[in-house]
Amino acid sequence: MEKLLLGKSILVFGAGGLLGVSLVASLLQQSAKVIAVDINSDTLKTQLVDAGVQFEKGNIVLESLDISNEENVKDFFQNIEPIDGAVNTSYPKNKEYGKHFFDVTLDSFNENVSLHLGSSFLFMQQCSKYFIKHKKPFSLVNISSIYGVIAPKFEIYKDTSMTTPVEYVAIKSALINLSKYVIKYVCDSKFRINVVSPGGVLDKQPEIFIKAYKRNSLGKGMLEAKDVIKPILFLLSSQSEYLNGQNIIVDDGFSI
Repeated sequence: MEKLLLGKSILVFGAGGLLGVSLVASLLQQSAKVIAVDINSDTLKTQLVDAGVQFEKGNIVLESLDISNEENVKDFFQNIEPIDGAVNTSYPKNKEYGKHFFDVTLDSFNENVSLHLGSSFLFMQQCSKYFIKHKKPFSLVNISSIYGVIAPKFEIYKDTSMTTPVEYVAIKSALINLSKYVIKYVCDSKFRINVVSPGGVLDKQPEIFIKAYKRNSLGKGMLEAKDVIKPILFLLSSQSEYLNGQNIIVDDGFSI
């Protein structure tokens, strides 16, 4: 099997999350070098080891970084070793995140939008500056959601304590157009930003929700993290050389 990312160096922010861990493992399997970043590198290493990630000499670097800290992020990009692409799988949020619509305060809403969308802006800004400085092909992948494209299907949450957070919808929809803004601003075909919008990903949700979700799909229902990783790898590779500003929906037909 051809390894499309052989010799590539890829930066992953939010590497300790559900998608991040799976992505790091897949990148290493593709013989890419990975710079894996999360808020605590010790915790990150434990998460990766628990997921079966093999640490070989020189193939992975772990870094601690708060993606919402502007000064630290700028310093990080000033000193980063050469990279060919980046993926932002991070999801910073406050302790109030996840409440139902009428229980969300304005301060909490604003804070969550600032933490997530603001840090995504900072990430894209610094990747853009990196590209302009080095002028080598660069592929950036952002993670949105089907709920960045369609309205939530609130009926699938019936008889659960779950909901689609209003902040989530605001952030994920904005992220798609913000990505397009940045690539038009940089305006160079060697600098690419694309978005992957997954459907629901299995993460210990209640069975009643999983069944309701599946009835709205074409048969697979909730996805596994590995199902979302494949299009990310494609977008990072030269196989997608002139694919730019696109939003790839991976949801087994949930949004149809």
